[in-house]
Amino acid sequence: MDDKKMLALNTEHRGVDKTTDVLSFPMYNTMKEFPKEGEFLLGDIIINTDWIYSELDPHDSPEAVTAEVIKHSRRLLIHALLHLLGYDHEIDAQHDRAMKKKEVELLNALKKMD
Repeated sequence: MDDKKMLALNTEHRGVDKTTDVLSFPMYNTMKEFPKEGEFLLGDIIINTDWIYSELDPHDSPEAVTAEVIKHSRRLLIHALLHLLGYDHEIDAQHDRAMKKKEVELLNALKKMD
């Protein structure tokens, strides 16, 4: 999604009149509501591609740009996925630390898979 559409979604759903890098829309309010068995959807994740490309160095080689796009996309995807699982860094400092710790843990796990 681009900045303009992300701004509209952020304003409509969160009441925040600015664009953002990623939004997540959970299907459930808490993990206690998750189905106990079988497959189920967690929710929707929307990544702002304009945001990702704005963080790139235009002088980088195509290979470096691709690597950075993947790196940023992974980080945003993990961040949003954790929101879908009930993590919320905006509650307080303790929740923020817990979410950041889990983000690092998952990013490191992905790096090991490369």
